[in-house]
Amino acid sequence: MTSNLLPAASATATDSADAALVAELLGRYLVTLDDEELDDAWARSLFTEDTVVTFPMSRHEGRAGLAEWHRASLAAFAATQHLGSPAVVTVEGDRAVFRANVLTTHVHHPGGEGPPLFRAGTLASGEARKTPAGWRMGELSFRVLFTEGEPPKRV
Repeated sequence: MTSNLLPAASATATDSADAALVAELLGRYLVTLDDEELDDAWARSLFTEDTVVTFPMSRHEGRAGLAEWHRASLAAFAATQHLGSPAVVTVEGDRAVFRANVLTTHVHHPGGEGPPLFRAGTLASGEARKTPAGWRMGELSFRVLFTEGEPPKRV
């Protein structure tokens, strides 16, 4: 008997599609840091309710207050640019882990004593989960591999 129904998508095809969505999630995060309004809608579009985000010098738990925490971190600079490599993503069911290299240029506010730029090369890694709203990051962390210039002075 011949069926005219299409076969179910293979796990490999599904995993590849999900991996692309997770990679896009990280890419969207990096781009939006530089040129979009970071608000609660932004946080909901990227992160789970129980997310944990770890920068080299600070950490935030939970989606509540996450946008404000990012805005406060970015306010130390006049501008930033976050350039990410393609993410390496491994999907296992409704969970995925990812890694990517990130080069960040931070432009100091005018009038500082040091060099005008602070650059960092980092390894971004994390975990994403498939939620009813789509893939969202549950963990995101950055490990510094190198720096150039001076970070902002702590107050």
